[in-house]
Amino acid sequence: MKKITTTLLTMTIIHNVQKNEVLLINRPEKLGFPGYIGAGGKIELTESFSEGASREIKEETGLSVRPEDLIYKGVDEFTLLNDNYRYIVFNYLATVYSGELLAQPPEGELKWVSMDKLEDVPMQSWFRRRLPYFFQEGTFEISITHEELKTPPLREKIVKLK
Repeated sequence: MKKITTTLLTMTIIHNVQKNEVLLINRPEKLGFPGYIGAGGKIELTESFSEGASREIKEETGLSVRPEDLIYKGVDEFTLLNDNYRYIVFNYLATVYSGELLAQPPEGELKWVSMDKLEDVPMQSWFRRRLPYFFQEGTFEISITHEELKTPPLREKIVKLK
């Protein structure tokens, strides 16, 4: 059997419940994946998934979220068959946080967006499809398989778990 290369990542949506807003990052074209997304990135070898999410939030936004305050929402995977490569993303929701936003965030402009204005914000289609699941009861699992990066999906499955 051919070796599968895997990258483990996190994605966290920070939700200000009192104002009903979420914090998003407007990633510029030069960083790839342009448009608004949540905070996240690669998990380091010695980190747990929640520790990686907490670190990425701090690095990208300046806010502090303790790993034990993260709400696990689900997992999604993106597989590239021709490269034998699988990206696995652990998704979290954060409603408890502290600190101040970075003045010069490394991944793009930070913006609090009202929940009722999310449809008006430019996002990549994969992120827009996933976003509602962060605010629903239970967890989710998303599996998308592509032959190669720029091709349409061969298979896409979204399962709402209890």
